[in-house]
Amino acid sequence: MDRASQMIEAVPFRAQMTKAMDLLVQYFSLMNTITKVVLVTLLVMVLQRHKSNKACKPAHFDIAIRAEIERQKKFDAMLCTSDFPPVEPLRKFDWEKTEPLKLRPYKPKYHLTMALENLDPNELILMDKTYKERTNLRRELLKKYPDVVCRVNKDDEEDPRIRTAVKELYRYIMGIYLPNRYPQMFKLVQTDFETGPALMVRNLTTMELFPIQISTTRSTRSILETLIKSVDEDMLILLPERNGGDGQGKRGQKRDHHANNEKDSDDLRSDSSDDVMYVLEAYAACFPSGFDTREKLGKPLAEIHELVPGYKQKLEKSMDRFFHKLPAGKYVKRVNWSVTVDAELFSPFGGIHAHKEEEITQLKLKDVDLDNTFLRCERQTLYRLPQSGAMVFSFHTYRYPIQEIKDEGSAEDLATAIDGVESGSIPEMAVYKRVPAWGEAIKEFLRS
Repeated sequence: MDRASQMIEAVPFRAQMTKAMDLLVQYFSLMNTITKVVLVTLLVMVLQRHKSNKACKPAHFDIAIRAEIERQKKFDAMLCTSDFPPVEPLRKFDWEKTEPLKLRPYKPKYHLTMALENLDPNELILMDKTYKERTNLRRELLKKYPDVVCRVNKDDEEDPRIRTAVKELYRYIMGIYLPNRYPQMFKLVQTDFETGPALMVRNLTTMELFPIQISTTRSTRSILETLIKSVDEDMLILLPERNGGDGQGKRGQKRDHHANNEKDSDDLRSDSSDDVMYVLEAYAACFPSGFDTREKLGKPLAEIHELVPGYKQKLEKSMDRFFHKLPAGKYVKRVNWSVTVDAELFSPFGGIHAHKEEEITQLKLKDVDLDNTFLRCERQTLYRLPQSGAMVFSFHTYRYPIQEIKDEGSAEDLATAIDGVESGSIPEMAVYKRVPAWGEAIKEFLRS
């Protein structure tokens, strides 16, 4: 390319035309013949270049965009993304500068209700600057307490629905939600093996690469372990079961999960809610609030909550009905709260809840380690997986130092809420939350 052409390439078309026309109008009559020829030649070259560019669309930039669109379409087809709500990306999101969500869910009086709110599916999982620290802790717990934080109730032969649900959850979280919602943290990549192309997801914070397609040799448990390593969210998978439980049909008749397995959950959802219960079949949970999730495995909702005061009278039927009727594509959330004076994030072995038969010692303020006293909240979400029909109950645990509550000026609100637990609809909830142990001391601190 000669210098004149290079100069033309470097100048936008509108500017080229404006300059050329100005020159022609102002100086044409003063120019000699050679100059006139040069200017006319330049103008012709500009027009030819513009015409050529229009004929040669798309440009390099357009090609790159089109390639990215085609790449995403291919990934979407491989992942069946149409099964799930579309995910809106947070393109300018900086997780390292994002503060944790601030929750203050307490009210003057405590009433035991479902207290569910609609949830935008885009906001299913929230990321913040604690991500790396807490996922590192989750990895440590997975090594130290593998059977506590991650379990599957039955093997694939006994109930293949469990593996199907776990795979669907994994595909949704790792293949669809995370790389689309948080493109600065997770990215889909295609790799080529001897057996053919494979879709992978790269965690850009650790540079680890995880497969999206699950091989037949990979255990169901290992799928859950990857979720523990990748997301600071505890996940419990519940599947519908006809009353009788433990894989038993009505009157104890064994259900054949292999027969017509694809329609199994759909058939159950067509039954009356009185005939169906939801059973915890698998989980990946590092931060349960004072209970050992292993003891809940294989139990229906009613038994999972049997120690919660008022659950049977106030919530059991409505909760069972809600689980039964919640359609795929609808997401809901709720928040709970408690105060802990000596519990860590990992607290599956007690210390947060008590029961009426338990002897509780009242603490004095001088006996309380305020540096280890927190408002503990769970942001809980619930949704149905569209293909397996499984329900996914997830929760993210937040802890706020009690000093923070006081410093921000909401100390009296929390103190009033502590009084309101016993004066609420379920007075026994005060014992369950161990309020007799820490209540007076914490109120004294908050009001001091």
